[in-house]
Amino acid sequence: MSGSAYATLAGTRRPGTPTASRRSEYLLAVVAGVFTLAQLVLVRPGLGLGWDETVYVSQLSAHAPAAFFSAPRARGISLLVAPITSWSSSTTLLRVYLAALSGLALFLALRTWRALFPARVLALAGALFASLWVTLFYGPQAMPNYWVAVGALAAVGCFLRARADHSDRAALWGLAASASLMAWMRPTDAVWVTLPLLVLLMAARRWRLLAVLLAGLASGAVEWVIEAYVSYGGLTQRLHAASAIEGGLGWHVAVFDQLRSQGGRALCRPCTGAMPNPAVDVWWLVLPVLAVVGLVVAVRARRTTPTLVPFACAATAAFPYLFMIGYAAPRFLLPAYALVAIPVAGGLLHLVTRPTGAWRRVAVTLLAVGLAGHLAVQLTVLERTVSRTNVQHDDWSRTAAELHRLGVSKPCLLTGQDAIPIAFYTGCASAATQGHNANSSRTIIDRTASRMPVADITPAGSRPPAYAHDWPVHRYGALDLRVAPDAGKGGGA
Repeated sequence: MSGSAYATLAGTRRPGTPTASRRSEYLLAVVAGVFTLAQLVLVRPGLGLGWDETVYVSQLSAHAPAAFFSAPRARGISLLVAPITSWSSSTTLLRVYLAALSGLALFLALRTWRALFPARVLALAGALFASLWVTLFYGPQAMPNYWVAVGALAAVGCFLRARADHSDRAALWGLAASASLMAWMRPTDAVWVTLPLLVLLMAARRWRLLAVLLAGLASGAVEWVIEAYVSYGGLTQRLHAASAIEGGLGWHVAVFDQLRSQGGRALCRPCTGAMPNPAVDVWWLVLPVLAVVGLVVAVRARRTTPTLVPFACAATAAFPYLFMIGYAAPRFLLPAYALVAIPVAGGLLHLVTRPTGAWRRVAVTLLAVGLAGHLAVQLTVLERTVSRTNVQHDDWSRTAAELHRLGVSKPCLLTGQDAIPIAFYTGCASAATQGHNANSSRTIIDRTASRMPVADITPAGSRPPAYAHDWPVHRYGALDLRVAPDAGKGGGA
């Protein structure tokens, strides 16, 4: 394929007419709009908050006290949802807000690539990324991974534009803003995503562009670093604590764990059990092959950089989650999926446009059938994941209602199994005396029980913690609810 042909398909574009530019924006807007609507229809705004969501939302919430904030977490997502959570406890309103915002973010991220790839490549890349069950599931959730993904997509696009055109001030600002967004959400992920960009800039001695990228990363991470010294004993100690919570970062091959999680397991820890149906995992195995095809096409057309850079950033973004932790969660790879979608889309379009005549019709038909099957699998996994998640969240909601019936209402405190999410549903604070979320002691809990309702939650028939061993027990389904007998007698407000 010639360089000019590739430029039309997947390389650097020549400036088009205003009408062509508007048409490309309309196409990307359609992809983003369908993505937003799909979230509202398939995930549904009524889906209750998950465990991690309750931690992030509670930090700036009018509904419940802030939950313990462990070392790996960053406050970006809490600030992103604050315009809703600071005054409203409506989960439906929060879901609609995040679905709309995630669609807008996808449009803006894809739009940064308009000068690098034609609209059909970008639209296909956006559709491939947006149609994954994990993208649809986490787009409307108060979780940081999707926002790292769109930040990564925008950052790499702006980087390539700024590298090619020194006068593109919009690209410089976009690079700083998108790097800041990533670091704001997950500082360590931001470093892994931008590692190839940092290496390229230092090797080429592009100090101005390097300064912009570093300034963006620093502006997003500064709060996390300051908090490390204020609350965790320093940056090194926070990183060490974060590593311990992740199970100890080191050489762990988690590739098969990720394969097991593709069946809809939000958290695969420990990641045991059988692999899902092969039809569920086939896309995951084909993905890197198609990305390599796109890269080979770019190399042959001598248009390597716009395809190689997102490929490299996707690889470094995925590396720690494939080879450095001992468990898996599908959402961890969202930044890699967003970035690798660009070379994958270029590779797919090359495969269907290179043949001529009847062979092209065969290629188009095979691609259409393959994409339809892929979409069917993704939607099936999504439906099962949403249903299973709804069951768990409904259990938490019913437990909260039972605690209210037992007289546990805010201000109050919960301890024990699933105390963090159930406390949020109940409107209580949560506490733990051991484990990664330890933030209290028996003495503090005993003292708290004298001035407000305190309850402990344990699996039915299991041994309660020492501070709750003589509290009256109420069997509720598979749980034992123990409420401190002197709750509220101290005259607390």
